[in-house]
Amino acid sequence: MTLRTLIRLCAGLLAFALLAGACGDDSDSASTTCEVGQTDGDLNLYNWAEYIDPDLKSAFEAEYGVSVNEDNYDSNEAMQPIISAGNSGYDLIVPSDYMVSILIDLGDIAPIQRDALSNIDNLDPDFASGLPFDPDGEYSVPYQWGTTGLGVDLAVTGEDVPETWGLVFDPELREQYGLDGAITLLNDPRETMGAALKYLGYSLNTTSESELDEAKALVAEATGALAAYDSDQYDELLVAGNSAVAHGYSGNFIVQFDEADDPDQYAYFVPEEGGTRWVDNMSVVADAPHPCTAHAFIDFLLDAENGAALTNWNYYASPNAAAVEFIDPDVLSDPIVYPTDTSTLEFIADTGDFETNFSDAFIEAKG
Repeated sequence: MTLRTLIRLCAGLLAFALLAGACGDDSDSASTTCEVGQTDGDLNLYNWAEYIDPDLKSAFEAEYGVSVNEDNYDSNEAMQPIISAGNSGYDLIVPSDYMVSILIDLGDIAPIQRDALSNIDNLDPDFASGLPFDPDGEYSVPYQWGTTGLGVDLAVTGEDVPETWGLVFDPELREQYGLDGAITLLNDPRETMGAALKYLGYSLNTTSESELDEAKALVAEATGALAAYDSDQYDELLVAGNSAVAHGYSGNFIVQFDEADDPDQYAYFVPEEGGTRWVDNMSVVADAPHPCTAHAFIDFLLDAENGAALTNWNYYASPNAAAVEFIDPDVLSDPIVYPTDTSTLEFIADTGDFETNFSDAFIEAKG
C-alpha cells in the first residue's frame, strides 16, 4: 500500500466516522423524488476550501431551517475515492469537469432532478447543456468557472517577466529570474502534468505515453527547484514572500492580491502556451442521506442574486446568466475573472483508463 493510498484510506475512514451520525437512513438519491424547496435533513457539503461565501450558507440555513455542514478537499483525486467508497455521508459535492464524467461512469452521482430546480433556466445557454463532461446536463449543475495559470511577484521578477510556463520548466529562465526554490506547483496530477504538456506544445488531454513521459521528465526536473507542491495555500505563500511564482486558480489570486499591501506588486496570467479552463459543478452523491436538501441548495445558488453573491465573494466567473446584472461591474470587467480570449484554453477531459497514467507519472515525478 502506497502512502498516497494509505492517506486516502484514512481520510475515507475519518470522513465516515465523522459523518456516521448523519447517515441515519438508507436514502438513495436516485430513488427519492424531491419537490421544489423540499428538505429532508441537514446538508452535508463536501467542497473545495474557501469556495463559498459563509453568508450564503447562513442565508440558506435561515430560509430552510437546516444546518450546512461543510468539509473540504484539495483535489478531485482526494475527493473521488471517498465518494466512491460509499456511505460517505455527503449529500453534495463540487467536482471539476473531467471528474464529473468519471463519477458518472462509476455510478457515484445521481441524476439531477430538474423538476426540483425552479431556477435552472437561469443558467447561461453555454452552460445549460452541451458541456463535454456531461453533454445533457443530467448529473451536474455548473457552479463557477475560471482558469488555472501563474501568479507572479513582480518585485522579484521585474515587470518584464515573460508570460510562459518556462518560468517553471526552463532552468535557464528560472535562473535568470531568480526563481529556484521560489516556485509552488499545484499538488494535482492533471493540472501540473497538464501545465508541462502545454509548455511542450501538446494537449493537456494527451493519451500519448511518449508525450506524457516528456512532461513527467519536465516536472521531475522542476521538482528540485520548488518551494512546495501545494493546492491550499499557494496564493498566501506568494503574497507572504515565501514564493515568487505560484501555480493556481484565478480567483484565489485576486482575493490575495487585493489583501496585499501593494496589489500592483503581483500579476496573474495564463501562460502564452495555454492552460486550463475549468468548470466546477454541483452534483448529488448517489447515496446522499439528504438528496432533497441538496437539490434545494442547488436551486438556492441558482437564484440570480445568490449566484451573483457567490461570484462577488470568490471572484470566479458565474455560469448564471440571470446573475450578471447583480455582479459587481469591476468583477465583470476584470479579464482575470472573465478572460476575453479563451482560444488557448482547454477543459481537462476524462481520458478513461489513461487517467491512471497521469496519476502514476505525477507521483513518480514528485519522487
